[in-house]
Amino acid sequence: MKSKECNVIVVGAGPSGLWIACELSLARLKVCVIERRAEPMSQSRSLTIHGRTLEMFAMRGLHERFLQVGRPMPSWHFAGLPTALDFSSMESRHPYMLFIAQTQTERLLQERAMELGVEFHRGCTASHIAQSEKGVEVHVHDASGTRRIDAAYLVGADGARSQVRQQAGIAFPGMAATQSVMMADAQVDLPDGKATLSIESAAGGLTILPLGQGKQRIIRLDPERRHVDSHEPLSEGELRESLVRIAGHDFSLRNATWLTRFSDETRLADTYRQGRIFLLGDAAHIHAPMGGQGLNVGLQDAMNLGWKLGAVAKSKAPAVLLDTYEAERRPEGQRLLQSTLAQVALTSRYDEAGLALRRTVSEFLRHPSLNRQLAGELSCFDLCYPQPLPGFESSQGALGWRMPDCNVISEDGESSSIYAHLAGGSWLHLELVSQERQPLPDWLSSREVQQVRASIDTCPALNGMKDVLVRPDGYVAAARFISEA
Repeated sequence: MKSKECNVIVVGAGPSGLWIACELSLARLKVCVIERRAEPMSQSRSLTIHGRTLEMFAMRGLHERFLQVGRPMPSWHFAGLPTALDFSSMESRHPYMLFIAQTQTERLLQERAMELGVEFHRGCTASHIAQSEKGVEVHVHDASGTRRIDAAYLVGADGARSQVRQQAGIAFPGMAATQSVMMADAQVDLPDGKATLSIESAAGGLTILPLGQGKQRIIRLDPERRHVDSHEPLSEGELRESLVRIAGHDFSLRNATWLTRFSDETRLADTYRQGRIFLLGDAAHIHAPMGGQGLNVGLQDAMNLGWKLGAVAKSKAPAVLLDTYEAERRPEGQRLLQSTLAQVALTSRYDEAGLALRRTVSEFLRHPSLNRQLAGELSCFDLCYPQPLPGFESSQGALGWRMPDCNVISEDGESSSIYAHLAGGSWLHLELVSQERQPLPDWLSSREVQQVRASIDTCPALNGMKDVLVRPDGYVAAARFISEA
């Protein structure tokens, strides 16, 4: 059997797999991606890139590519409630959600991966996975036969039915599906030339959103059809009948290019790591696609693991750093499941009691503080990693918080964006008042840290700081304050 070697094997070329491949390649590792599909996905699928994910892309200089394709939306829904979540008050250059089809997201990420030299093996399956203390071995099978790829590490980004997870023996406990929801991409004619439509009544819920190029996304929660198995094909005829039940007509439904059902099956991997094998995205957590959160959480899994695995694989950081991936990201998986299950509960009943609950929660969301809290959680703007990394000590108040982007003014008067300094995947030390360098753990060389001595143009989050050390994923690793002795 022919064999080849790389530093890291990534199984799965969805958004999460593509992004970690980019991050690892940015760290100058040789990355091999194994993907079951011979061609890129054609269905639109997820439509949301939340603000924190856009910030993540901005840290690598990619946000403009997404903004040229997507449509910014300053608010988004929680369980389809009438009161929308408002992102406009967030301290960010991207206080909005970007409406963009997953096909476009994957295209842009693959383009980036190709620029960085990622190696792709499409139309292949990982038929056998084994690991030892020194590395992992994967047998890759396609129409031409089987070959072996050896690597130091393996990342499973191969979706809900992950073969990597199963072969690694990682349990996937949770809740089996209890209901399904209809979803389609098709053409419809909305009344009065509207671009969007939202209806809820005793006949269920209906949301119609514009996809562009004359198509709409249709999401129908039909109490009469919610117990249909999510694997049963959805036809135009069934969807048309369901539209008539809630609206009295079918909106001239036609030319459906994608008809499917999604369920509320909810599961979380027992562990995100088994030796040299890691899970991320849908391989680690699945849920009802409520609030457009899943793709974003998967991308943030990839960002978190990417820089850590890159540093350890290049022997620039201790292996214990990899333990922080699960410590930081699995709690976010738990929060994701709690959020989506809460939304499932709010969309499961459309009788008088269920509608009353929806009205009550919608009224609560009119309170700015409650709206802000939920918007911060959904968008991941409020995500924090409060435990110090190995070799670091706790910092007052700032440890683990996301670093918002703002302009810094260098000593020669030049203005630059904080995120622009993170584009190469390095650490960043901002000297704001103190000219002393932040003490670093033994494993982090000063050569891996950009030193920027500057003043802040406008950035409330940095008020009162002497200096701040920013991780490659844009979170604060350490900070010192003017009030400190």
